[in-house]
Amino acid sequence: MPPTGPTLIGSVRRALALLELVAEHDELTAKRLSRMAGLPLPTTYHLLRTLVHDGHLRNERGAFRLGPAAPRLTGAGQGRGARLPEWLRVLGEELDAAVYYAVLAGGEIDLVTVVDTPERPAVEEWVEFRASAHAHALGQCLLAQLDAEDRRAYLARRPVNRLTPRTVPDEEALMRRLAGVRRGAPVVEREEYVLGAVCAAVPITVGGVHSAVGFSLPVSEEDRLGATALRLRERLERGLREHAFTVLT
Repeated sequence: MPPTGPTLIGSVRRALALLELVAEHDELTAKRLSRMAGLPLPTTYHLLRTLVHDGHLRNERGAFRLGPAAPRLTGAGQGRGARLPEWLRVLGEELDAAVYYAVLAGGEIDLVTVVDTPERPAVEEWVEFRASAHAHALGQCLLAQLDAEDRRAYLARRPVNRLTPRTVPDEEALMRRLAGVRRGAPVVEREEYVLGAVCAAVPITVGGVHSAVGFSLPVSEEDRLGATALRLRERLERGLREHAFTVLT
């Protein structure tokens, strides 16, 4: 009789080997991964494309890094990682505002989590979030984390258009604004996405994943927008030092 034992799927083992290498070294090219894993380059490219498609890796101009889905492989959906929604709820109470969490992955900006209350309702998504990154604070915050070339590429697919009379008028005006955003500084917008609401967002980068946390206020409370944005930044910095949450999608 032939020997019995577990059925091992080679492609799965090879894909996991690539993930382990990227996790260990943070950033590797396909050619280097091919050499380190002992795999043919065409096989490596095929596996990398699949891992990028599923969000486990990100391809940043030929260098591969862990993607937004990678934390789920470590059980981040349980324990510490599961604290993110609860942490955002507490944050919303502290800021007395609806709060939002968004991530930049696979070349797109996605709204992942919204935490609001009847007293502090979230802004209604009346224009698709991905298509309106130029107009809301979360989108501008995430675009500011890209270099100029990647911003142009994003805006070529998601062009600037006027959503309200206060929306940034064109791509060049937006590019100038984003170029002036200081690293880690809050980004604010006033009635650019929707009339009646003002918003702010602060960037987060964990494990190479670009994300942001933001909040919204009614325009009648615009006078506290700046102070609340600074409070959000301080709260996030403290939370990251304490490992209060894991970046998830």
